[in-house]
Amino acid sequence: MQLTPGRARPRPHHRTRAAAVVAVGLLAATLTACTDSGDPVQPAAERLAAALSARNTDQIAFTGTTGTAVTKQLTTLSDRLGGLAPKVTVEKVDRPDDDAANVAMNVTWDVDASDRDWTYAVTAQLSRTDGHWSVTNGDGLINPSLDPGEQLALRRVAPERGDILGAGNARIVTDRPVVRVGLDKAKVPAAQQDRAARAIAAAVDIDAAGYAATVKAAGAQAFVEAITYRDGTHDAERREAAAVTGAVEVADRIPLAPTSTFARAVLGTVGPVTAEMVAQSGGRYRAGDVAGLSGLQAQYEDRLAGTPGARVLAVPATGDPRVLFENQAQPGTDVRTTLDPTMQTLAEGLLADQEPASALVAVKPSTGEILAAASGPGSKGYDTALLGQYAPGSTFKVATSLGLLRTGATPSTTVPCTPSITVDGRTFRNFPGYPAAALGKVPLSTAITFSCNTAFIAQHDRIDDAALTSAAASLGVGRPNETGAAAFLGSVPTGVGTTDHAASMIGQGKVLVSPLAAATMAASVAHGSTVTPRLITEDPVSSSAAPSTQPTASPSGTSPASPTPTTPAPATPLTAGETAGLRTLMRSVVTGGGVDSLKDVPGGPVYAKTGTAEFGTANPPETHSWIIAYQGDLAVAVFVEKGDHGAVTSAPIAARLFTDLAK
Repeated sequence: MQLTPGRARPRPHHRTRAAAVVAVGLLAATLTACTDSGDPVQPAAERLAAALSARNTDQIAFTGTTGTAVTKQLTTLSDRLGGLAPKVTVEKVDRPDDDAANVAMNVTWDVDASDRDWTYAVTAQLSRTDGHWSVTNGDGLINPSLDPGEQLALRRVAPERGDILGAGNARIVTDRPVVRVGLDKAKVPAAQQDRAARAIAAAVDIDAAGYAATVKAAGAQAFVEAITYRDGTHDAERREAAAVTGAVEVADRIPLAPTSTFARAVLGTVGPVTAEMVAQSGGRYRAGDVAGLSGLQAQYEDRLAGTPGARVLAVPATGDPRVLFENQAQPGTDVRTTLDPTMQTLAEGLLADQEPASALVAVKPSTGEILAAASGPGSKGYDTALLGQYAPGSTFKVATSLGLLRTGATPSTTVPCTPSITVDGRTFRNFPGYPAAALGKVPLSTAITFSCNTAFIAQHDRIDDAALTSAAASLGVGRPNETGAAAFLGSVPTGVGTTDHAASMIGQGKVLVSPLAAATMAASVAHGSTVTPRLITEDPVSSSAAPSTQPTASPSGTSPASPTPTTPAPATPLTAGETAGLRTLMRSVVTGGGVDSLKDVPGGPVYAKTGTAEFGTANPPETHSWIIAYQGDLAVAVFVEKGDHGAVTSAPIAARLFTDLAK
């Protein structure tokens, strides 16, 4: 697996400081004695403290040196503090005589985001000559503990990043071994470094010109990383790179999921902050920091990242530095999810050969826990499972059936299944190849088993759009997102025209769901009450990053435009009779011949509904392929963006899932 080059550990929050480096700033005043009443040295002492805080003593009078020289000295001693500056205040002024003063000053360095600052005291010695005060100990105004030749330096102490956990507290994203492949410039003569850089780039398949430029700009002794690999992977590339003079591998550990594909779209990534992130962070990030860039890693960055510490060092010209002050880093907090590693891995494997965008979502009906949220390789990194917005097709007939049951219908109620039906000038037909034997006046159970479009559309006067929206909400569709992650729970708008409402009856028109919302429909039938899916198990961060009405686009651009904004409908509780009726209808889809692949899977009876939704302008139109199903305490939705009928493309994937889980 290949990773974006980056640092092993994040170095998150750091507030912008009001000043910079150690003592000194801009002050256009001198230590001239005042003629005001009171102690004439007090204003002079305050001006000195302000100059030290502003890190410029150019206008301060000194004995034996100049203010400009002291400013330069202060800068030299503190230029490795990264722009940090202290707050210097006057504590008290002692007057041994009229022409001498000892000014006790407190120095406070706000070195990090914690409440614990580095503080110490210094004493400035002042003398008065001809009515003017000057500082006689310019060399002692930084830190009295510094030895000759030492400089101050600030080091941020990166915290341990929290892990992302799965079901049973399995560690999904945790530190895993990697190797950083790159060029050690100290091991290559300068004249050969460009050639070596380009050879390493070719070996690991990155931009040669860009990497060579990075190598050229780095310091003479620098190790310049080209790429990061999971340990034990990309052996051929590593061997080829290792043959280049100056190429080295540096072992490290960084937060990674079990595999490069494991729930990647949901979990997100961690990597070096961008220049834009630094600019917009208000001082939180600096160049070189590492942070969550997408998915849960970005959404829960504050929790996962922890709080960096700080270490102030006295660095000699040679030898080891001394620690003058240290704040310990506070580790990040783990984020717990409901993802089941075994089921997620199985789901991803079942989608591995799907070229179009695809998804498989598994929900535990009794708890609403999302056990798997897999998006196939055709999704190209997009979170189709949780964020896709697609017409659900005939899977939505489960919600329409609930609306019919609420009008007094039963699975045996007769409905007209005709070859076509026209509503307000628009003609609707059944899917090509619909069995002629299932036409005519048929029980509702037959209409749903063979997915008769015209039978459901014929009921559009019996169920208005508000009743349809309410029925969908009772099955979890269109409800507020409480997963703790970015997710789309569907949209079933009201106030639509007659033809759009007729199309809504069969999951077309303006009705949109995600694979998660589709799985939630099945889960609600299985549970006998509205299921609220959840991914984060405790104290979830607001998932406003993806409100349920935001438009999204699939990798192929075939998703519909933004759903019509709606206010979530109240979820009218399912009754025992409604639940029994829906279960009868969904079971008939399996036993009645609507989806043969689920008839004989091990592990108990399966309840299902297939779906095929037309989209686009091709003739004939392309189709989304769906199935929703449940078995025991497991509900799933399988979606393939461009496929055949749900029974042909998606149902076999669900059947393999149930079969493999039963082994």
